Amino acid sequence: MAHSHGHTPAAWTGSIIAFVGFCVASAFTVLAQPVGVIGGLVVIGAGAVIGGIMRAAGLGQSKSKGMTAEQARAHKLAHEQGHQQSRAEAHS
Repeated sequence: MAHSHGHTPAAWTGSIIAFVGFCVASAFTVLAQPVGVIGGLVVIGAGAVIGGIMRAAGLGQSKSKGMTAEQARAHKLAHEQGHQQSRAEAHS
């Protein structure tokens, strides 16, 4: 089964914004400009907030880790059947 490993609009947007903030903060650190460093840190925080808002709006990964509800139920059932089979083989 293929799962979504964070390849969602919310994850990409939040990561890209945070990366830009990191680059800004790093550049201003080298230039010894504390105001720019703080600005970069604010942009990093904004990336987290924006990514969270987008996830709440339905653009992020669901709690079932990229599976639909039907796929999640089938996965759980297969997992439970595998455990029952293992127990049966261990007792024979």
